[in-house]
Amino acid sequence: MLLKDQSATIDVNMWSVRFNKIRTKTRDICAPLSYEDHVVQPTQEVSPPKWHLGHTTWFFEEFILKAHFPDYRLFNKNFSFVFNSYYETVGERIDRVHRGNITRPGVEEVLQYRDYVDAHIQELLDISEKSESIENLLELGLQHEQQHQELLYYDLKYILGHNPLFPEYLPKEQQNNTTQIPALGFIDIPGGLYRIGFEGAGFSFDNELGRHQVYVHDFQIMDRLVTNGEYFQFIEDGGYTRFTHWLADGWDWVNAQEIKAPLYWKKIDGIWNAYHLKGGMRPLNPAAPVTHLSHYEAYAYARWAGNRLPTEQEWEIAHQVISPEISKHTNLLGRQALEPMPKTGDNIQLIGDVWEWTGSAYLPYPYYKAPEGALGEYNGKFMSNQMVLRGGSFVTPEDHIRPTYRNFFQPELRWAFTGFRLARHI
Repeated sequence: MLLKDQSATIDVNMWSVRFNKIRTKTRDICAPLSYEDHVVQPTQEVSPPKWHLGHTTWFFEEFILKAHFPDYRLFNKNFSFVFNSYYETVGERIDRVHRGNITRPGVEEVLQYRDYVDAHIQELLDISEKSESIENLLELGLQHEQQHQELLYYDLKYILGHNPLFPEYLPKEQQNNTTQIPALGFIDIPGGLYRIGFEGAGFSFDNELGRHQVYVHDFQIMDRLVTNGEYFQFIEDGGYTRFTHWLADGWDWVNAQEIKAPLYWKKIDGIWNAYHLKGGMRPLNPAAPVTHLSHYEAYAYARWAGNRLPTEQEWEIAHQVISPEISKHTNLLGRQALEPMPKTGDNIQLIGDVWEWTGSAYLPYPYYKAPEGALGEYNGKFMSNQMVLRGGSFVTPEDHIRPTYRNFFQPELRWAFTGFRLARHI
C-alpha cells in the first residue's frame, strides 16, 4: 500500500470525522435489515451482515489497538477466532462456510463491540501526537471497511433476493428511467507504449503498485456497458445452449449448474423480471447495464457478438485516453441509485454502475512485492485462478475508487455487481 509521509503529524479532527463517517455508514447499510437478516448465509460466498459488522471492527482491534494502545483489553478473547477472515499469521478462525452458524454473539453484542473499539480508536487518536504507523493503519482499516460496505450490499441482496417472498431492501422511488437501449459506439484507442499502475500521492492497494510500461495494438472499446436488452438477445439466440461460445470450464459450469440467465432474472407470466435492492422483483429495464454475470457468461456473449473482452491494460489505457470532461456518467454509492443506470446522451460510461470483467488473469505487476507480516496476506496470496475487474459499481464509495483499482473474483462468481463492455482490434 502507498502511504503517507513519515513527517506528517496526525490531524486528529480530520481522522475522527472520517473514521466516524465511514464506521457509521456500515451501520446505516444494515439499518433496514431485520435481526434475522443479519445471520443468514445462503451460500459460501455470502457472509452474514453481522459477521461484516464484527470483522471490520476486529480489523481495527487486531492491527491497531493491540499493538498501539497502552494496556488495551480485548472486548472478547474469542472474537479473533470468530471474526478473522483469512489471516493465517494471526491464528485460527472458523471456516468461511460456517459463518452463518454464529447465532452468538448476537447482533446487539456485536454492535457493543463496535462501540467499544470505536471509543478506543478515538482515545488513541487523542494521545498520538505523531505516528506514521497508526496513520497508515487507520487508512488501510478505513479502505478495508469500504470494501466490506460493498460486500455487504452484495450479501444482503443475495439474502433478500433468495427469500421466496423477494422482500425489498428499500422502496423504489418513482423515476422516469429510459427504457430505450442507448446507441452502440466504439472509441478508437491508438496503440503504442503506455504506463499503467498507481503512482503519486494518496492511498493505493499493494496490487496496484509496480507502475510499468505495456504495449498495446490499436483497439476499439465500447463507450458504454452491455445492456439487459442486448443480453436478452443472446439468450433468445440460444446463447446458453451452444458450446461454441463458451470456454470449456464455462460450458461445464453452465451445464452442471443449469444456468439459463443472469442471477436474479426470473420469468413471470412470460416477462423477464429481476430482483432489485429497491422495489424487490421488478420488470427488467432493457436499457440498463446487465449485471450479476460470471466471467464465463461475459466471455460467451463477447464471442457471440463477434468481439472480445478488453484486457485490464486496455481498460486502464482507455481511461487515460478518454477525456474526463466527456465521461460525466458516474453512478457510485453517493448517488444512491442502488442499481446500474442506462447511459444517457453523449456521456461515456466508464466509472461506476457495475464492475467490469476483463480478459486478464489476476497476476502481480512487475516489481510487485507483498508487504511484510499479516497485512502481506491482503492481496498477493490470491493471485491465482481469478480474473480482474475494473471500474467500480453503483455501491462503490466515491473516495474509494481509482482508475488503477484492481478488483478480482473467481470466474464463476455472479453475486457481485458485475457486468462488462466489449473491445475489438482495429
